[in-house]
Amino acid sequence: MTEVAFTQASVESGDGARLLDDYAAEIAALYDGADLAAPGMPSAGPAELAPPHGAFLVGYQDGNAVCCGALKRLDDGVAEIKRMYVVPTARRQGVARLLLHALEDVAAARGYRTLRMDTGPKHQHAIAFYEAEGYRPVPDYNGNPLATWFGQKTF
Repeated sequence: MTEVAFTQASVESGDGARLLDDYAAEIAALYDGADLAAPGMPSAGPAELAPPHGAFLVGYQDGNAVCCGALKRLDDGVAEIKRMYVVPTARRQGVARLLLHALEDVAAARGYRTLRMDTGPKHQHAIAFYEAEGYRPVPDYNGNPLATWFGQKTF
């Protein structure tokens, strides 16, 4: 099994900012120039992804930043997983599963009992992965114009 060490990080500098830039570039390439910061897109700003209500994790494998993911508070007991990203060279090694579990652990420690997420039509592999991890389809909860699948898990 792949070993990944997770740390709370900044979305504005260092490895966290670099990974988010890579994530945004990948989304733009897949979805015809989509801008995650454009009007009408669900927000995920630095304050929303920081403690005490949010979180932003960066995962390291052999000293290299290989993944990131965030939690954003939606309501009492409900958070959303945002910006989950694994660098291409670390994919298909179990890193995404480790990241998801780390985010779930942080969510539980912060008192969240329900997690939500969304993804777009060009991420069918992600939908299968999330469903295998216990996330079930729910109606659109955030109006994300890129998303076609919305999921939720209660624990």
